[in-house]
Amino acid sequence: MKVSLKWLSELVDVPADLKELCDRLDLTGTGVEGVDTVGQALDRVVTAQVVSMEPHPDSDHMQVCMVDVGAHHQDEDGRPVPLQVVCGAQNFKAGDHVVTALEGAVLPGDFKIKKSKKRGVVSYGMNCSASELGLNSDHEGIMILPDDAPIGVPFAEYQGLADTVLDLEITPNRPDCLSMAGMAREVGAMYRVPVTYPLHELQEDASLDSAESQVSVKIADSGRCRRYTARVIDDVKVGPSPQWLAERITAAGARPVNNVVDVTNYILFLFGQPLHAFDFHTVAGSDGRADVSVRPATEGEELTTLDGEKRRLMPDMTVIAASGRAVALAGVMGGLDTEISEGTTKVLLEAATFDRSHTSRTSRNLGLISESSLRYERTVDDNPIADYAAMAAALIAEVTGGSVAPGMVDVWPERTVAPELRMRMERFRRMIGASISVEEAADILERLDCQVSQTEEGVLTVVPPTCRPDLAREIDLYEEVLRLWGMDRVQPSLPASPGRVGSRTPAQLLRDKVNTALRATGLNETVTYSLADVADMQRLRMQGEGWGAPVELLNPMSADQGAMRQTLMGGLLRSVAYNQNHGVPNVQLYEVGTVFAAREGSKRPRERQKVAGVLAGCMAEASWNASACAFDFFDAKGAVEALLRELAVAKARFRALDADAAPHLQPGRAAEVLAGGTVLGWVGELHPLAVAAFDAQPAVAAFELDLAALSSVSRPAREYRDVPVFPEVSIDVAFVVNEDVTHERLEQCLSSAGGKLLDGVRLFDVYRDERRLGAGRKSMAYALTYRAADRTLTSEEVEKAHARLVKKVCGATGAEVRA
Repeated sequence: MKVSLKWLSELVDVPADLKELCDRLDLTGTGVEGVDTVGQALDRVVTAQVVSMEPHPDSDHMQVCMVDVGAHHQDEDGRPVPLQVVCGAQNFKAGDHVVTALEGAVLPGDFKIKKSKKRGVVSYGMNCSASELGLNSDHEGIMILPDDAPIGVPFAEYQGLADTVLDLEITPNRPDCLSMAGMAREVGAMYRVPVTYPLHELQEDASLDSAESQVSVKIADSGRCRRYTARVIDDVKVGPSPQWLAERITAAGARPVNNVVDVTNYILFLFGQPLHAFDFHTVAGSDGRADVSVRPATEGEELTTLDGEKRRLMPDMTVIAASGRAVALAGVMGGLDTEISEGTTKVLLEAATFDRSHTSRTSRNLGLISESSLRYERTVDDNPIADYAAMAAALIAEVTGGSVAPGMVDVWPERTVAPELRMRMERFRRMIGASISVEEAADILERLDCQVSQTEEGVLTVVPPTCRPDLAREIDLYEEVLRLWGMDRVQPSLPASPGRVGSRTPAQLLRDKVNTALRATGLNETVTYSLADVADMQRLRMQGEGWGAPVELLNPMSADQGAMRQTLMGGLLRSVAYNQNHGVPNVQLYEVGTVFAAREGSKRPRERQKVAGVLAGCMAEASWNASACAFDFFDAKGAVEALLRELAVAKARFRALDADAAPHLQPGRAAEVLAGGTVLGWVGELHPLAVAAFDAQPAVAAFELDLAALSSVSRPAREYRDVPVFPEVSIDVAFVVNEDVTHERLEQCLSSAGGKLLDGVRLFDVYRDERRLGAGRKSMAYALTYRAADRTLTSEEVEKAHARLVKKVCGATGAEVRA
């Protein structure tokens, strides 16, 4: 809801500190979604005077005007000179004071004023009508100001249009706050200041026939309509609203229509009571009487609503009928053929309250949400309807020159009665943890228009106002007192928990270790959206078996968030691209999050926790003594190894993946991560096509591991090994093998052949030379460490063990020892 502070300040003293007011509203449960300064929309719109006007040389209705706009248009010497404006209006003359929009102005409706040619004559601005300025619906001619109006003054300043409008989020349980009066009551209660409401005294014309003699009302089902009232205003003249009324309607976020409709909207925004005005003659029968009934719609019944749409109705919908036909959708919108028009001379004014559930279903089934339906859906109080109808009738008579017929038709089959609640102060204090006196609590509730009395010690008897349907239980009173007293004033305290010991779950401990290990490698944690584009898997080249089917949304917020993510890579690559496009080439990120995949025959998708990381660019920029070294496969592999070491994963290994098994990775730079026989995930350099699909720059090294698999193979602590007591013996050996023999294969053979005496294996050189080694051959040199745990090895023991190792390795791999 939009709340004009200028309007609100007429009802209650509004604090001068806008930020403090917004903060206080937030604390009391009314969220401030935005603050708009009205008047800024009329920037470069100024008061002016028409100096001269001549007929357009190529038009019989346009005039070429020279308009004095003060200092807003100057010659080369800085002296004010008139501005040329081509205008088609006929209601002004030379010497009149007008409102002119200069080049660059943006009028309501996003209408931009530009330098333009009108039939060959250049126009540098526009003389404005009241409707073009958003003040009312009068568009018959330009707006003429009084003769004493200044020249060259911003129009918003001259007209006093400067205002601050708060865009408030009103929760569904607070229908009373969907009005200026309700917000005034709220602010008055917050700051302990009085609230005044505008009054318009109704003067009925005794010479007219009474409303009861002209209108009859019948309610077919009191469950659909709790109360219906009707008044008649005769001799009205429909036209533009006075400026004050148009300003109020505009400030509330609506568009002025005419003086009758604007009054109904004014009462709606002021008190939260929807009204509807019918052209009396369109609902009256041949006898001149209007026989109104509130009934369910009949199957197949049709109604053309005010928006021009013909709508097919259902029995669950409630209609207002006259002369046997539907003329309005109760609580939602009126009918087109009974609307107030320029020819209307007599008005039938409806003020009623309709059932919230029927209104809500009607509004949503037809896709027709209005200001009225929003309020009826949240409940409209039936008790003050007669007062609001009287005030609206008085205003309509005032702005249209009409007369109000005596009396009011009032059908009220069921009256809303407020409950009587007991508030036990001792229980209240124990529950909220603050010491609030009986007097303070009573004062707060009375400021909210509750009737409060104390019938017994420490107990308040409270009757809330009928406009507060949310105050139905004792606990609701607790909330009201606490939110206005100040929840921020309650001192925090830990709940008593004797004999209870808290601890972190294994999953939480695992995640902590993952975060610690990856941050230690230089990666930064990030969080990306769980929603992804359906096409992400195709862009990543991850389609096929093993990834599952996407979980698509029935009603996505946007096209690029139409499914739940199946991998963390899409979001991480978007983060890489964002950083690179903003001048940050070196990106090291990781994320721990949930991925989703649909399962055939199951309503719920499969959810898995994964950890993924990306490395793009370099670890550090080039310096005078070192060049920049781009991230590659081994950097990502090193991060994974650091993580596995932190989790004490035994028998971790990496197995090469071919292009068919991992199309999303660069061939030859892709590996599967395993621990024993358990697959943990993958690591490698992402395929350039996958990287380019997300507008990122290659190369990008990455990895993605399954947290459940990691949890199953991780250990709470690493195996303890004492500091060696006996010395080691180191021997270097180089094996010449075929290209298809991997380091993993050789390392396995060395470890197996070395037995208990082989303490360490380290690859330190790979050499290729077709002339010396032969085609398809390579030399792999290892540093081997021999050590015994209980003695110092002799040279004979080491030589014997080493010779046995070389023989077994050569036999198993076809290797030759390089001299």
